Amino acid sequence: MRAHAVSPLFIGRTTELAVLERALGRARAGSASTVFVGGEAGVGKTRLVREFARRSGEAMVLIGGCLELGTEGLPFAPFTAVLRSLARDLGHDGVAALLPGGTARGLARLLPEFGEPEREGAEARARLFEHVLGLLEGLAELRPTVLVIEDAHWADRSTRDLLSFLVRYQRADARLLTLVTYRIDEIHRTHPLRPLLAELGRVDWVTRLELGRLSRREVDEQAASILGAEQGAVPETDMDLVYARSEGNPLFVEALLSGDGSEALPESLRDLLLASVERLPEETRELLRLASAGGARVEHAMLAAVAGTGEAELSRLLRPAVAGNVLVVEGEAYAFRHALIHEAVHHDLLPGERIRLHTRFAEALENDPGLLPAPRGAIALAHHWHAARDHRWALMSAWRAAAASRRAAAYDEQLRMLERVLELWETVPDAAERIGADHLEVLRRAVTVAHLAGEFERGLSLAKAALGEIDTEADPIRAARLLRQRGLVRYDLGRTGSRDDLRAAVALVPAEPPTPLRAQVVENLARVLSYSKHWAEKEALAEEAMRIARQVGDIDTEAHALVTLTWGRCRYSRMESQAEAFARARELAGRASTYAALMRVVISESDAFEGAGWHERAAEVARQGMADAEAYGLARTSGAFLAINLAEPLVSLGRWDEALEVVEHALEVAPPAPFRAALQGMVTDIALARGDLDRAGALIAAARAVFRHGAHKDQAVLPNLRREIELLAARGRGDEAAALVERTLDRHDLTASPRYAWPLLLTSLRVTGAAGVVGAAGVTGVAGVAGAHEGVGSRLRRLAEKLAVEGDLQRACALHFAAEAARLDGVRDLEAWHAVASAWAALRQPHSEAGALLGAAEIAAAVGERGAAARSLSRAAGLAAGLGATPLLTAIDALARRARIAIPEEPGAAGAVPVAHGAGFGLTAREQEVLGLVAAGRSNREIASELFISAKTVSVHVSNILAKLGAASRGEAAATAHRLGLVER
Repeated sequence: MRAHAVSPLFIGRTTELAVLERALGRARAGSASTVFVGGEAGVGKTRLVREFARRSGEAMVLIGGCLELGTEGLPFAPFTAVLRSLARDLGHDGVAALLPGGTARGLARLLPEFGEPEREGAEARARLFEHVLGLLEGLAELRPTVLVIEDAHWADRSTRDLLSFLVRYQRADARLLTLVTYRIDEIHRTHPLRPLLAELGRVDWVTRLELGRLSRREVDEQAASILGAEQGAVPETDMDLVYARSEGNPLFVEALLSGDGSEALPESLRDLLLASVERLPEETRELLRLASAGGARVEHAMLAAVAGTGEAELSRLLRPAVAGNVLVVEGEAYAFRHALIHEAVHHDLLPGERIRLHTRFAEALENDPGLLPAPRGAIALAHHWHAARDHRWALMSAWRAAAASRRAAAYDEQLRMLERVLELWETVPDAAERIGADHLEVLRRAVTVAHLAGEFERGLSLAKAALGEIDTEADPIRAARLLRQRGLVRYDLGRTGSRDDLRAAVALVPAEPPTPLRAQVVENLARVLSYSKHWAEKEALAEEAMRIARQVGDIDTEAHALVTLTWGRCRYSRMESQAEAFARARELAGRASTYAALMRVVISESDAFEGAGWHERAAEVARQGMADAEAYGLARTSGAFLAINLAEPLVSLGRWDEALEVVEHALEVAPPAPFRAALQGMVTDIALARGDLDRAGALIAAARAVFRHGAHKDQAVLPNLRREIELLAARGRGDEAAALVERTLDRHDLTASPRYAWPLLLTSLRVTGAAGVVGAAGVTGVAGVAGAHEGVGSRLRRLAEKLAVEGDLQRACALHFAAEAARLDGVRDLEAWHAVASAWAALRQPHSEAGALLGAAEIAAAVGERGAAARSLSRAAGLAAGLGATPLLTAIDALARRARIAIPEEPGAAGAVPVAHGAGFGLTAREQEVLGLVAAGRSNREIASELFISAKTVSVHVSNILAKLGAASRGEAAATAHRLGLVER
């Protein structure tokens, strides 16, 4: 007879425990970490995690499990469990205190006890995710925190999405360790967890750990511990059989040792797992069969209601199952000790019995919906009616579950429930009357939800089906709604036809009387018209949308329409008036509390300022937008996107190291591929300018892989083509560069995007027409290319004549193109080159200015004006040195040597940015900025938040500052800074 149901001793797993303890050590030291623990069913994943938790010392351990419900998991189940545990331990006020703004309403979608959820909208799900991560990081501020998500193979799409968000977007310096367990034997080729494991496996701080079976020696130890005997006391022949049958799986070892020795060993795994159940009294077995229909874990109140027994009787019937280690008590619920035991019991039910038991659960929930918390109750009810094969009730409960899922921002679950309604529709004759909506309305809602869930292809299929059902003439308004939805899905997917759909929608909605739908479809059409040839139409539509929205009181649409109108009217040559228009749009968006419109203002405004060459203003607006995103609870999503709009002007201003810090911080949260490619494009520009061709090549290849799929705008594609042309030229592959220029001219209408076309034309002219000359970007042209590609050069010049010039930035590009073209024609126009250098200097673009000065110096030397050449070279050298632009410096030195001109040092030209007050100590401008914040008493994390860089980067800056000032501590550095006037008081 065994002494214990399970081994009281923790057997083996020394290596695996060490991996987890090292991960916790990294978290304690301020380096977030994630470990995925995989293993077959019964191998001991939960036991390993519990033992690790027991040894975790002062760390807070939060455990939540994914719950299986039929073939799907419950949305957000592990996170709801963790929140409920925290609310119980800390109280609602304690949880709220850890969140931005001191309110927990953002978590009400997961736990209704936190109050009424905030308003719905496209950003509702993102805000929920940010709140969950903010809470975990707040806990990690107090003490190291371990989040355990068990049984991720059952995770629903919403849970997987939130888990992915937490892992990718967590602060790198958070004292947070995330452990995720899953069954490897469940992860088949098409299992939805498989791509998530692959995706997150590429993140630097993610580790995979596979739990193997126990060795023969470890099985002997486990058996001895279970039987309460000394190791070796069990006969060798018995242990041979136990090891052979269990193959080292700890759960199977326990099951094999569970009898009293008089029973024959079961023939199958199922029989083995059911053996402990079969030894229980019949009335207990009957209750276990009933409980199995409720899932692997069932609440006491739920089971009591379904069983129809009193409290005392229920306890009496369950006690043998708990004593026999078939069930375990978890708070106010009972759980099968292992999911395999639950599966064996449930699968042992007869078909009619299964239907009958699920019906009992469904009826209990219908009678008392409060038995389970929302939205779990609604989703469980839909599951039970579906399993009971009652089509009428299954359809009605699925409709209600879809609404509950919507409130929880569980869009994938909502889509699944709506699709179930559609599947059951033909089996329920009065379906429309039962749910209060017809088939077309269900399809329309499914299209909307598919869009929110990111299931764009599914959304298009559903929209096609809906449009196939509708009579456009008889029901134009519903047709317009569907066309609008399909148009927006196509737009987000980068598919053609989005404008056609929206135009058709506009045509179907009458202008009179004014309606919110008319305002929405008109604004949507205005928004997707992005090319200059559509500007007049875009403005007219946006004005109409604003007027109608104001008439019907739709302030959200009015705010969006004003943003669209402002962007449509934006002209780089009239930025003063545009700034006022953007301010009005921001004020209206703020009044409407429309965050999406507010972010559109920030993105559009910062982009407009950058396009006009107002780089400082662009950076200022982007920084403010990132601060607004953090205040709204979307720092990691909207904030990460705005990092693109901050990094771009920093690159233009020559503040390259600062730009690299911003990009590095944004990339830490692993943004989507197009965002990542845009951010890395800034890094590529710097790498090319600094001569790091290998890095530039790797980044260009990665971007090419992204842009190969789908449709992408000129603002993404053209800069990357320019970089690729520049790289080929820098590597001496001029013919390939020229061929790429020709392909670009053939495939792209560059006149549609002057802002991105001008830099591309300038690079292309230099590459196809130069002969060993360095142009604006400091990249040497390839000898022998001139003449071989005269036809391409002519095409470039003709295109430049047609290309619009809007604003100071494009004007500088056009001047530079003209000067370069004249030089290639043998014209030595020194004044033209001085004008180019002055234009770039006025825009505060040091790298472009230095390239123009090099061109001026070449012409000056050729016409015998050696003094002017020396001055230009001196200024160019100072700017290039400050940037670390090695190719440009090399070209400057080569010209000076060829012309035998000594380059004098020019005061004040030592760098691309203004000299800091602490320059005498060797402090860079960025270090000076950090020193000011250190002197103000800010922590590294606070400095990181203010400068939008990582805390690790701040730590490096602080170390450099201490070394340069000869200070032993932050306090001493602050005192020194104040004493020497290095910072403002």
